[in-house]
Amino acid sequence: MIQVTLPDGSVKEFESGTTPFDVANSISAGLARNVISAKYNNKTIEITTPLTEDGALVLFTWNDDEGKKAFWHSSAHILAQALEELYPGVKLTIGPAIDKGFYYDVDLGDRSLSENDFKKIENKMLEIARGKHEFSMRSVSKADALEMYKKQDNPYKVELIENLEDGTITFCDHDTFTDLCRGGHLPNTGFVKAVKLMSVAGAYWRGDENKPQLTRVYGISFPKQKDLKEYLELLEEAKKRDHRKLGKELQLFTFSQKVGQGLPLWLPKGAALRERLENFLKAAQKKAGYEMVVSPHIGQKELYVTSGHYAKYGEDSFQPITTPAEGEEFLLKPMNCPHHCEIFNATQWSYRDLPKRFAEFGTVYRYEQSGELHGLTRVRGFTQDDAHIFCTPDQLDDEFMKVIDLVLYVFGSLGFENFTAQVSLRDPENKEKYIGTDENWAKAENAIINAAKAKGLNYVVETGEAAFYGPKLDFMVKDALGRSWQLGTIQVDYNLPERFELAYKGSDNEEHRPVMIHRAPFGSMERFVAILLEHTGGNFPLWLMPEQATVLTLSENYENYAQNVLTLLENHDVRATIDDRGETMGRKIREAEMQKTPYMLIIGEKEANDGTVSVRKHGGEDLGTMTVADFAKIIEAEIAQTLKKFEV
Repeated sequence: MIQVTLPDGSVKEFESGTTPFDVANSISAGLARNVISAKYNNKTIEITTPLTEDGALVLFTWNDDEGKKAFWHSSAHILAQALEELYPGVKLTIGPAIDKGFYYDVDLGDRSLSENDFKKIENKMLEIARGKHEFSMRSVSKADALEMYKKQDNPYKVELIENLEDGTITFCDHDTFTDLCRGGHLPNTGFVKAVKLMSVAGAYWRGDENKPQLTRVYGISFPKQKDLKEYLELLEEAKKRDHRKLGKELQLFTFSQKVGQGLPLWLPKGAALRERLENFLKAAQKKAGYEMVVSPHIGQKELYVTSGHYAKYGEDSFQPITTPAEGEEFLLKPMNCPHHCEIFNATQWSYRDLPKRFAEFGTVYRYEQSGELHGLTRVRGFTQDDAHIFCTPDQLDDEFMKVIDLVLYVFGSLGFENFTAQVSLRDPENKEKYIGTDENWAKAENAIINAAKAKGLNYVVETGEAAFYGPKLDFMVKDALGRSWQLGTIQVDYNLPERFELAYKGSDNEEHRPVMIHRAPFGSMERFVAILLEHTGGNFPLWLMPEQATVLTLSENYENYAQNVLTLLENHDVRATIDDRGETMGRKIREAEMQKTPYMLIIGEKEANDGTVSVRKHGGEDLGTMTVADFAKIIEAEIAQTLKKFEV
C-alpha cells in the first residue's frame, strides 16, 4: 500500500500501482472524466502512470494552467503527426506548449507552408483527434534513439539526443506517431475537439541565426468548439484594443526610426496623461511620507558592478560611454536602486530618522533585441515609478504592509480590481543566480509571506521568480479581456545595503545595516499606459482623460458663447476643447466618440439664450440640459467617487 497526499492535506491509502486516474475516480466520477494531467512529488506525469511510492499528488483539469499546458503539448504532437502525413519527409524539431497554445518547428526542405494550407492541416489534426489514440510513454536507450532518428535523417533530433544522458530518454507514442518527449499529455487525442492554426513564421534552429531556418507553425486547441469561438472573439476585441492602434488614434505616442527602435516619443496628449499619472502617485506618496529625489541617466560602470546590476544586465545594456579621461567608463543606468543607495549614503542617519522613503520617476535603459520590442510593453528606454525605503528590521513588516496599501489604492483608482498576489521566491536549486546569504534570503522571504497573510491577500507562491537580489511580491492583474499582467512589485532586499555598506546608528550607539524595500506600483510608465489602454479600450477613468469634455457648436453663430463655456469649464478645472468646425453635428459627435471623449456639450440657439449646455455622454446617453456649473458638479462627483473609494 502507498500513502497519497492530496492538495487539501488529506491522505488516502491505495494499492501500489494505482494511477492518478484511479485516485481521481475515487474522489468523483466527474473529476475522473475531466482530469487531464498530474504531478506527483512535483514531477509531471501522465494520469495513467502507476504510483509506486508515497507522495503528494496534484490533479489538473482544463481549468488549471498545468492542465492547459498538457492539453496544448499533446496538441503539438497531433500537429506534428498531421504535418508528417501531409508533408512526407518533413523533419521535426521541437513543439512545446506556450502561454496561449503551442507551436512546432519543422524543416520542410524546399517546400513552403502558408495560411492557405491551414485548413487542410486543421482537418487532418481533427481526424487524428477523433481516433481517440492513447498517449503512451516509454523509455528508450540512447543508442536506439540515435539509431531511429539517424535512419529518419533528422539531424535536429540527433543533436537533441546527443545532449541527453542515457537512461533519461523517453518517447511518446500515439496512433502511428512517435516523438522524443519528456511527458505531460492528455489521456488520449479525443479530448481535442477544436483546433485553429494561428500563424506561420520563420525560426532559426535553437535561436541561432547561424543555424538552419525552420518553419514555425503556431496553433491553439480547446476541449469544446464553443471555447474556440469565444477565444477568437476575444482576439478580435483585443485587436480593437491594441495599445499601438489606440495610441495612434488617440494621439498619445509615436515611434521614429531616426530616434531609434524601442524609444517612444510622447505626444502632447500622451505627455499630459503621463503627467497626471505622475501627479496622482506623487500626491499619494507625499501623503505616505515619501520624498522625491532625482538621479542622472548615467553612472560610472563601477557603480553597477558594486550593485551586481552589471553582472545581471551587462549583456542587455548599451555599450559603455567613454570620456576623454583615460579608463573612465559610464553606463546608461539599467536601474535606479544603486543611485538611491548613494543618496542614502550621503547622510549619516540615526534609527530615529528611519524609515527614509526616496521616490523618483527615473528613466532607465536596457538593450532589448529588436525582435522582442513591442509597442510600449517592451522598450529600450522606460520610466519607472521607483521608490526605495530604508528602514530598521523592526520597521520592515509595517512598511511592507503600507506599500501594499499604496499599490491597492493605485490599482483601484485605475479600475484594476481583479488580481492575484504572487510571492516570488528564489530557486533553492540554482542559488548561483542570486546574490546574498541564505540567512538574508530566509528573512526577506518570511517578511513577504507574513505581510501577504496579514493583509489577507489572495496569493500564490512561485519558486524561481525572485529578483537576483531579493524576493518579491508581484501583483498579477487581470484586464477586461481576462488576460493576466504583472503590474506592481514590492521587493525586500538585505543584499544591496551590504554591498553599498549602508548604515544607521542604533539606540545602542552602534552602526547597523538597514533593510531596503524596492517598490513600483506602475512598474514602468510605458508598460502601465499600454496595459491601461488595452484594459479600458481608451476609456480611461474620468480623472485621467486627456479631454473630459468637448463643446460642439451647431453653427459659427455660437462661437462666442462656446468660448464663454470653455472659460467656465476651465474655472471648474474641467479639461475641455471646442469643436466649432463647419461640419455637421453628426460628424462632430462621431469623431468625439472615436476620441473616447467622456462628455459632449452641444450648444445652439436655445442653449446660448438660456446660458446652458445639452450634455451627451460617451456611448450615446442624453443627460439633458443644464448649466455649466451643474455639469462641473457631475464631473467632480464622478472623480471623487472613483478616487475616494480606494483611498488609503
